[in-house]
Amino acid sequence: MDGTKRADIKVGQLVNIVLKKDQRSGAMTEGIISKILTKSPKHTHGIKVRLQSGEVGRVKEILEDEAD
Repeated sequence: MDGTKRADIKVGQLVNIVLKKDQRSGAMTEGIISKILTKSPKHTHGIKVRLQSGEVGRVKEILEDEAD
């Protein structure tokens, strides 16, 4: 699942994001969402999030839903 719809993104999910510095190369960083930063319901380049590691980027793939 891609990360362009805010409704699909939840705190605690495991995702792949692209950091600002990696936008040209497309290198992805894996992590768990700690905060959703984009306010709009959709974003063509992906919803911007902060990971638990503190890194900020746009969601490209949702790998796993949050543990219930």
